[in-house]
Amino acid sequence: MGVSSNGRTLVSKTRYPGSSPGTPASMAGRQNHDRESDSLSPRKYISMKPFPEMNTANSALLVIDVINSSANEKCEIPEWGIHFSKIRMMVPRLARFIEEYRNKIGGLIVFTKNVPWTKEYLAENINNLYSDSRFAYYSKDTTGFPEQFYGIEPKENDLVIVKNTNDAIANPALEEDLQKRGIKYIVIAGAFTDGCVLATVAGGFSKGYNFVVLRDLVETTDVPIRQNIQKELLDHTFPYLFARVVNANELLESW
Repeated sequence: MGVSSNGRTLVSKTRYPGSSPGTPASMAGRQNHDRESDSLSPRKYISMKPFPEMNTANSALLVIDVINSSANEKCEIPEWGIHFSKIRMMVPRLARFIEEYRNKIGGLIVFTKNVPWTKEYLAENINNLYSDSRFAYYSKDTTGFPEQFYGIEPKENDLVIVKNTNDAIANPALEEDLQKRGIKYIVIAGAFTDGCVLATVAGGFSKGYNFVVLRDLVETTDVPIRQNIQKELLDHTFPYLFARVVNANELLESW
C-alpha cells in the first residue's frame, strides 16, 4: 500500500495554499489554517463526506485507548500534574457517538487498549526509550484495572485490539484484519490526541490509510502544554499532513 509501482522515489512540488515559491510549507500552512475561506478548512466538509469514496464496507471507526489508565481519576498522577478531567468530560459524548455511528453508518468498529504498561509487556523500542529515566514511565499496578475500558463497552461483533506500543496499526492482527476487509478509511477517536492517536494516524497514513479525526472526540490530559499541542495538531498538523478533521455530528450528517 502506498508504494510506487515503478520503485522510483517521487518528490512532490506541490505548495500549500497561499504559499509562494520562497515560502516554507510549514509557514504557508500556518498562515492559512485559520482562514474561513481556505479550501482545506475542516469546516468545508460539512454536509459532505470527508472523503467522497467512503462507504460502510471500506470504512472503520477506531477508538483509541479509552481505558482507566487514560481516563479514570484513580489513575491520575498528581505529582506529575497529570489529570484526566477533560477526557472524562469527552467520554459520554463518545459513547453516544459510537451508538449513533453503529446505527447510522455501521461497519467495523475497533477498540484498542494497552497491555500492562510494564517492561515485560512493552515493545523493545519503548523500553529502549525509557532507558533514560527522565522520560520513563512504567505502571506499578498489576491488577488489570488500568487496562479496563472506561465508560464505553465493545459489543460482540466489534474488534478489540490489545497493543504494546503507541501506533495501533503497528499491531499485525489489526492491519491484517483491515486489509482482509478492504478498509481504506479510518475514523479515529479517543486518547491521547498527542500520543497514541497521533502515532496511529502518522503510522497508518504512511501505510496508505486515509484518516478522519473527530475533533470533538479526541482528547489529552489537562496539562496546558499538551492542550496547546492538541490544538496545533487539530488545526494544523493533522489537516495539512495526515487527515481530514471534522466534528462528530458533521460526519454523521454527511452520511
